[in-house]
Amino acid sequence: MPGKTPDKEPVDNAGYRGGNNKMKGKGKKGEEEKMTVVVPPSKKKDVEGDVAMDVDDKVEEEDVGEKTVADIKSNFALLDRAVALFDARFTLRALRSVSSIRKRLTPDVLAQVISETYTATSPGAEIAAGLLKAIGREEVQLGGKAGGSEMEIDSEPKAAGKNGVKKEQKEIIPEVDVFLGILTQVLLHDNKQWQQGLEFSRYLIEKVQELNRRTLDSLSAKVYFYFELFAEQLAPLPPSSQSTIVAIRPTLLAALRTAVLRKDTDTQASVIVLLLRSYLLTSHISQADLLVSHTQFPENAANNQVARYLYYLGKVRAIQLLYTEAHNHLTAATRKAPSSACALGFSQTATKLLLVVELLMGDIPDRATFRQPAMEASLHPYFLLVRAVRVGDLEDFESIVAQHGDTFRRDGTYTLILRLRQNVIKTGIRMMSLSYSRISLRDICIRLHLGSEESAEYIVAKAIRDGVIEATLDREKGYMKSKEVGDVYATREPGETFHDRIRACLSLHDESVKVCDCFGEKGDGA
Repeated sequence: MPGKTPDKEPVDNAGYRGGNNKMKGKGKKGEEEKMTVVVPPSKKKDVEGDVAMDVDDKVEEEDVGEKTVADIKSNFALLDRAVALFDARFTLRALRSVSSIRKRLTPDVLAQVISETYTATSPGAEIAAGLLKAIGREEVQLGGKAGGSEMEIDSEPKAAGKNGVKKEQKEIIPEVDVFLGILTQVLLHDNKQWQQGLEFSRYLIEKVQELNRRTLDSLSAKVYFYFELFAEQLAPLPPSSQSTIVAIRPTLLAALRTAVLRKDTDTQASVIVLLLRSYLLTSHISQADLLVSHTQFPENAANNQVARYLYYLGKVRAIQLLYTEAHNHLTAATRKAPSSACALGFSQTATKLLLVVELLMGDIPDRATFRQPAMEASLHPYFLLVRAVRVGDLEDFESIVAQHGDTFRRDGTYTLILRLRQNVIKTGIRMMSLSYSRISLRDICIRLHLGSEESAEYIVAKAIRDGVIEATLDREKGYMKSKEVGDVYATREPGETFHDRIRACLSLHDESVKVCDCFGEKGDGA
């Protein structure tokens, strides 16, 4: 209505009331009508913005460091329970947490844990000093608090209880010492301090051998594992006979003898696997075979160690031309491999060797193996290799070996793949014997890209003798005549295949019964 003031003032695009009325006229007394303006809060310009960002980053790093310290100390309770209950499952739980801790592990964090765990008068003060020296934090005092890049040491003793009486410090068990030593090994390995890590590993091994406690078995196995890894990285690298892994073999063999006498299953299984790995790296196949024949791998070893042992044993048998045994061991290794993502590398390596062994046996691997999403990219060169062997194209096979030779050498299968050349030739001859009732040696030489007709004659004669093809060779007229193929079910091949499948099922049944018996024994106390 005219003469009345509107209830609401108009709002402009910026959100301020009265924005459309810039200035109203003067009243009777000449006073200007005041405008209602909402002023946004002023942003204080941070002159030292970069410094503020650095402070936030430091605060975040301190939070991550405190959480890592708490995670490490939480494992001490598991180790205490493992010793009190004499149950290795708690020790294994502590070891499984190392993979998540190592991503956040730094020398300052580890030094803080050591400083807060030990005191200058505690029995483990000598070991703590060795740990600090290994990570380059000798200046940190025991019994203090360390944090950040600079260690701040509390000079005052720990506060007493409510009544003013000092609390007695809990005794640190040797399992905690060795666990912190393993974390030190992990830190040195991730920082690529190979020489320092090898020296510290020797020191830690001596401490473990002096203690002789069965509750340290799982921890000592991990100590020897990193001991071998440090030696592999030092120059001269394997397969040189002057490599460091050759020098540490007496230490590993002595540890194996001690583990057998003490019935230390974990260390025994770990050291056997490490020795096999060491012999294969330096191509000492005969020594690896002697080790397998003179030792007995523990039946109740951890599943991961069993998978590794079967893989190395399968590789030894493949080099010794025992392809059937190698195939059985590698098949069992791939089945026992953990299904987690952290074990994908082992599964890929074992599968690659298994594919090559199957080709050397004259079999063609299943195509579904190459369609697994996690292995499709890594197995692509082997897929091309299988395709060339299946077709019997020697020229394609040689080009694939030349193109992906570096990949095959890195996988350790190059020497075995070179043996496939004869299999490719045999496959090509078999396909030609099925396609032609009679074919000249010259045509065989041209199709297989052989050097001469004499070499083609020798290869055909060897294929006939080995039973690869059913044919006769006429040397005077220079051709190969194939025999008519009868009913395959009238031969021994279906019976042999059926027997192999029955044997595989029976072995799987026996392993399942053993596993059920083990769980049945532990089920009452679990």
